[in-house]
Amino acid sequence: MLEKTTRVNYLFDFYQSLLTKKQRNYMSLYYLDDFSLGEIAEEYDVSRQAVYDNIKRTETMLEDYESKLHLFEKFQERQEIIQKLKLCYNNQQLDREAINELMDALEKLD
Repeated sequence: MLEKTTRVNYLFDFYQSLLTKKQRNYMSLYYLDDFSLGEIAEEYDVSRQAVYDNIKRTETMLEDYESKLHLFEKFQERQEIIQKLKLCYNNQQLDREAINELMDALEKLD
């Protein structure tokens, strides 16, 4: 569950500008502020089922955006490359070929 929540939070960070205001509000309350479905429903004077349906539909939209745009995937790849570069630097392993390969990989992500 925590892994799914973390993924949805990242997707929300990347794609929230593509959502409606209501979708952003529901997702923010549910995932960031840890509101229950009932609390959100009460806040917006709608049924718990309406909130649930909206959140599930929005999660699907976020996954769909990711499948098309790959922003989160590229972010993860970039983070891995940066960690490898830091490791090379911290261990004083100045293998120019390896560093050039990592830099090339970073450039290809954009």
